[in-house]
Amino acid sequence: MILHVPLSKPWNLAMPLAALMAAASCSPGSEATARPEDPGQERGFALPSWNAGDYDSRQAPAYIRRIAATGARWVQINPTWYQRTTRDDSPHTTGETASDGSVRHIIGLARAAGLKVLLKPHVDLPGAQDRADIRPSDSRHWFAAYTGFIVHYADLARQAHAAELAVGTELAGVSGDRAGWLGVIAAIRRHFDGPLVYAANYDEYSKVAFWDALDLVGIDAYWPLAARPTTDVAALRRSWRPIAERLSGFAARTHRRILFTEAGYVSQRGTTVAPYSWTISRSNGDDEQAAAYEALLETFGRFPWWAGVHWWMWDDWPGSGETPARLAYTPHGKPAEQVVRRWWRR
Repeated sequence: MILHVPLSKPWNLAMPLAALMAAASCSPGSEATARPEDPGQERGFALPSWNAGDYDSRQAPAYIRRIAATGARWVQINPTWYQRTTRDDSPHTTGETASDGSVRHIIGLARAAGLKVLLKPHVDLPGAQDRADIRPSDSRHWFAAYTGFIVHYADLARQAHAAELAVGTELAGVSGDRAGWLGVIAAIRRHFDGPLVYAANYDEYSKVAFWDALDLVGIDAYWPLAARPTTDVAALRRSWRPIAERLSGFAARTHRRILFTEAGYVSQRGTTVAPYSWTISRSNGDDEQAAAYEALLETFGRFPWWAGVHWWMWDDWPGSGETPARLAYTPHGKPAEQVVRRWWRR
């Protein structure tokens, strides 16, 4: 059981705690949870970088303007460090890591466009290795090195006036180590006084050991929704229903709202079967992508315990994407972008 620990600032209490618990304990299909969309919900797009200069490139201002034009209120920025192996104990920068200057630049562009910024640094592995498999041979050394990595971005977030910071993303191999993460979070709070979130994978969130030390529960919401490709929004909503019921209860137990720190679908036939896959097929699936966007927003947009979504992702930088834009996660210029505009520009 996760105990509620009072915070230095009640960032998690965007609505009264008693009201949150009452709403979260109701069935998601009931009228008791239905209300107009909370203006405090985060409406965002992730804008990851793949090279050191992406965020200060000539394309950056246009990307920010186009994100803002969808009705988004937030943008997520993702500088990435790397480990050589899953057993390594020291993440490091590479030529693919966004420079600090470029991160400050993109945050400035976002704020000038009226967007709030979630700074969500990643630690990745080379090739097809999954960051969820990181299990360092010396966990104490790894947590010390990781603290240095994330405190670096806590300082940058404070200096650049980012609104929110993610303390980690999809690190299932270490997210059960409560003591290690409590040390990391305590160090972050000495450098950054905004809200903190951890981005757990959809199959990881119930095992994370430190939600009580954070302000939001973050979930990368890549749940499979169908056994076969579909554009049936009603069927996709039915698939979301039991998931929403579990999340309602989880919000009540943790006394935290739940933010979808990532959610997304490639423009490929079958994306609702495996939303986490960049290469589910080679057949265009624009309509399936749009249906998945519609179903998620219809399902969750009216729940008071839901803190919003950051769609993965807005666009690839020219020349850096392995998946052609017409098949990739970006909704830009596709029917899914029109879905977002209809929901977010009301």
